[in-house]
Amino acid sequence: MPITRSAKKALRQNIKRRQRNLQRKRKIKMLIKEIKELVAENKREEAKKLLPQLYKALDKAAKVGTIKKNTAARKKSRITLLINKGGS
Repeated sequence: MPITRSAKKALRQNIKRRQRNLQRKRKIKMLIKEIKELVAENKREEAKKLLPQLYKALDKAAKVGTIKKNTAARKKSRITLLINKGGS
């Protein structure tokens, strides 16, 4: 356990940030999973409607440092390819 005041505060910040980061990552994973399921069921139009939500979540996560910028770009690229090309 931390002893100094600054270490205690750092621990509190770390816990809050970890929760926020996990929440963001969970949302991204959930959206990707949902889109993949829709593509597997050949419901491309519904999958395309979820794309803006996914893009927003990825961009926000990259902006605040939860994931790296290139990781967000890669995920966006691959999921868009999946929707446009098809397959599972």
